[in-house]
Amino acid sequence: MRSGWTPTRKVSEHLVELDDIREAQERLRPVVVRTPLYRADVLNGELGCDIRLKLESLQRTGSFKFRGAYNYVARLSDEVCSNGVVTYSSGNHAQAVALAAQLHGRRAVVVMPTTSTQIKQEGSKRLGAEVVLEGTTSL
Repeated sequence: MRSGWTPTRKVSEHLVELDDIREAQERLRPVVVRTPLYRADVLNGELGCDIRLKLESLQRTGSFKFRGAYNYVARLSDEVCSNGVVTYSSGNHAQAVALAAQLHGRRAVVVMPTTSTQIKQEGSKRLGAEVVLEGTTSL
């Protein structure tokens, strides 16, 4: 069980509402790639249903994680980000936070496990993050 969590703990005071989603959509509109849906004909034939794949690998950082990272960083005040933003990730989220911070003119520090791939480390650096290697897992 995660620390600080109990089965009787209340759900967040602020649940996501339709207006929150619309606001996020507007924040993201100028910066994300509108990725296509691809009809998976082979799977459709094998499973007898209409399956479509959302090609988020075409997103700016190669994954869907940029959407959440950008939306979060965009909502932070200058006061909160006066020293930048920090995250821990072995790759995709690291790059997403690095780009989100870069686009907002903020410093990003990404802590990555020592076992993270060189390409993910370099990708985070290329997007402006300071990469700190620490530990061996992402748990």
